[in-house]
Amino acid sequence: MTEAIRKFLFRIFKKESLPGRIIDRVVTKEIIMYLIFGVLTTAVNYAATILLRKFVFTSQESGQFTLCNAAAWAVSVIFAFFTNKLFVFESKSFAPAVFAKEFLTFVSARAVSGIIEIFMPELLMKAGLDQTLFGVKGMPAKLAVSIFVIIFNYVFSKLVSFRKKKKTDDDGEDNSGGEQ
Repeated sequence: MTEAIRKFLFRIFKKESLPGRIIDRVVTKEIIMYLIFGVLTTAVNYAATILLRKFVFTSQESGQFTLCNAAAWAVSVIFAFFTNKLFVFESKSFAPAVFAKEFLTFVSARAVSGIIEIFMPELLMKAGLDQTLFGVKGMPAKLAVSIFVIIFNYVFSKLVSFRKKKKTDDDGEDNSGGEQ
């Protein structure tokens, strides 16, 4: 599927052109898989919100939607962890130390980005990014923060949570090809 997406893009932009060269470097299997599973994670979050609201957090009391939203966030972060681990960054180890490190760093980063996603749009709106888009005042601020959060989550996952460690021989020479 990822190669089909690349081929489609190269039909639009010749591979030798500047946009084609950028696509060739940036639109990798890893990036495509990250975006696909990001969309699926969003769907899981919305589905969990709907199901939890209908069957678990049914009261209209204050705070119930926040609890529902927090539970849906937890479900979607767990889904994102496993899909990112297995399909995006292809980290196949389930050794307890590796798994615990990956899981804790992944969830920590998602908690930080969740806080950014909740509070940053309001700050950007106060700083002047309060225009209306799609009939919603402040939507450009939310979109800007969402783009930042997607990039932050990807970079943190790649460089920290699922970083591939180089194996070295007794001489300290790299013999791994980047495998974990």
